[in-house]
Amino acid sequence: MGSTHYRSCTLCEAMCGLRIEVEDGVVTAIRGDKDDHFSRGHLCAKGPELKNLYEDPDRIKHPMKRTKDGWVKVSWEEALTEVATKLYEIQEKYGNDSVAMYSGNPNVHNYGSMLFGQRFTNRLKTKNVFSATSVDQLPHQLLSYWMFGHQLLVPIPDIDNTNFFLILGGNPFASNGSLMTVPDVKKRLKELQERGGKYVVVDPRKTETASHADEHVFIRPGTDVYLLLAFLHVLFAKNLIKKNELYSSEEIQQIGNFVGEFSPTKVEKVTGVSSASIERLAMEYAKADAAVCYGRVGVSTQPFGALCQWLINLINILTGNFDKVGGVLFTLPAVDVIDPKSSMRTSPGSFNHFQSRVRKLPEFNEELPVAALSEEILTPGEGKIHALVTSAGNPVLSTPNGSQLEKALDSLDFMVSVDFYLNETTKHANYILPPTSALEHDHYDLIFNVFAVRNTAKYSPPVFAPEDGMLHDWEIFSDLTKRLELLRSKKSLPKERIQTRLTPESIIDFALKGGPYGANGKKQMGMSLELLKNSPHGVDLGPLSPSLPERLCTADKKIKLLPTEVRKDFPRLKQKFQNWEADVKKEDFAKGFLLIGRRHLRNNNSWMHNMPKLMTGKERCTLMIHPEDASRLGIQEEEEVIVESRVGKIHIHAEITEDMMRGVVSIPHGFGHGQNGTNLNVAAQHAGASINDLTDDQEVDELSGNAAFSGIPVKVRKAS
Repeated sequence: MGSTHYRSCTLCEAMCGLRIEVEDGVVTAIRGDKDDHFSRGHLCAKGPELKNLYEDPDRIKHPMKRTKDGWVKVSWEEALTEVATKLYEIQEKYGNDSVAMYSGNPNVHNYGSMLFGQRFTNRLKTKNVFSATSVDQLPHQLLSYWMFGHQLLVPIPDIDNTNFFLILGGNPFASNGSLMTVPDVKKRLKELQERGGKYVVVDPRKTETASHADEHVFIRPGTDVYLLLAFLHVLFAKNLIKKNELYSSEEIQQIGNFVGEFSPTKVEKVTGVSSASIERLAMEYAKADAAVCYGRVGVSTQPFGALCQWLINLINILTGNFDKVGGVLFTLPAVDVIDPKSSMRTSPGSFNHFQSRVRKLPEFNEELPVAALSEEILTPGEGKIHALVTSAGNPVLSTPNGSQLEKALDSLDFMVSVDFYLNETTKHANYILPPTSALEHDHYDLIFNVFAVRNTAKYSPPVFAPEDGMLHDWEIFSDLTKRLELLRSKKSLPKERIQTRLTPESIIDFALKGGPYGANGKKQMGMSLELLKNSPHGVDLGPLSPSLPERLCTADKKIKLLPTEVRKDFPRLKQKFQNWEADVKKEDFAKGFLLIGRRHLRNNNSWMHNMPKLMTGKERCTLMIHPEDASRLGIQEEEEVIVESRVGKIHIHAEITEDMMRGVVSIPHGFGHGQNGTNLNVAAQHAGASINDLTDDQEVDELSGNAAFSGIPVKVRKAS
């Protein structure tokens, strides 16, 4: 018997609406939902693969225990009891910080895992909490915390109304936005051009987005901060700065004095961008009726990622494009996790309340930079990590110096992974606790509605009931949390699984009713879970609109233009510039290469490499290199080369392309499969090499602690 189901895709940030056809318990088709109010029928290649994810024979469905004779299936009761007991015993012996937690980014696509995973982490009472945040968007959240008072008050580009869109280190054609939840971004950028607007991409690689842009500008990796300083220099020099009662004139003057040191002429040799181009782009931006400056992972993951985000915010603010239609705006989601009065309010953030034990890296929002994880396991002494819990993450392939992390995981006393794959990370676990897949649980986007280019709300019921003996993420975390509480209270553990009446669905219903669109909210639309259940295509809540000063979370309802912590980083910024200038004079740039990553539309996380249809086409894990660089090294197309950094080396095939800036090479992230002890059969056929065997755990943005992936020095040579 056939049925049709509607839900949001959870495989990237775009929240595309899906129309899923099921016949006799089998998915027969997954298409874009043309009636979805947000995505308007758009769907990329990833969405249909929810079928293969659900049916994947490699997916683990029952708890597994690693023994001397290999992996064996065990009951939930046995697994949950032993996991809770081992974690409790290790903390009793070595202290709370001896257990660490790592959360991968799929958790953000799963509201049940987010809600109950956070409760579990809180009950661990450990400072050693890590996540994918510190290899990605940490600078965005940190500057939002410092400047606007809340880590999730991230300014969102009003892409549908802007006339000038400047993109640095972002490739929305591949990412579908990223901190700019925007389905069908290709069409939206085309519409921008058709209405007479322009978009420009600044990137060391001519990306898929740059290929369709009005202009692409090459820039040397790691130098975006100086380009942005020069951009502001022009705005100040031409008297194009706009004052506003929301920020201090004194801070404007201080900023003007500082950027005055970085003229376009001064930075052009370091950045590789001509002074004429910098000045022209700044003037075009300032003269546009509505403009957006947007920077993403390429500028976040470099030594001055935090200062880059500070400068990007300043450019939007000081040109009058902040809190403006066609500029950048704040969202007002149905579940408002920013409003301090909301039942779902999140922490505004915190910074440097404590540091990592070994390197003294700062915490942000009670998490430490994941670049410190390996050393916190491997370095002896009080506070050393002895046990690790991972949730929906594969840090061996996704965090810097993956080879070192593998050695660290091998040395742990105990490890447990909440995951349904036996991958490069989970193979080190003592227990794997597999949750249900996306089609087997309900869904509401808690976080990506905060980053959406239009206010919207949608609830997705499960398509299939879980098989007998399967648990959702939230049920796993809920049970473990209660077992830890019982053990700490010196009470015996039950032999059966611990049930809870509290569910993600009940939590979200309460939050919807009490939110801005609830019966007593600002918009009074009668929002509730029942309303969303009766609206399978979602509910359109309207365009983003100006919301200041009310939306600000600062004590005085004003923007902090020049945070104290930012000012303290100026000496490091100046010293690094002097080092760059010295390298230019010595022509040191010719001695090696700077490595950057890249993303493909068909990939987001490493486990997507196990989806057959996503891996079709030509080999994707290649070293992109400019023809002149390849010729100088005698490298031919598809020839095997060796790439070496301070921490390791890999073998990879060359892809010669003029899309690369000279002196820069690129490798995609998430590869490095085919290891012994894993069970990802499709991924193993496309094993590739891991870029994170080259990235350096010692290279971080010293201000934020974020990993500095972009611009790692490497050497390249022919394998022969």
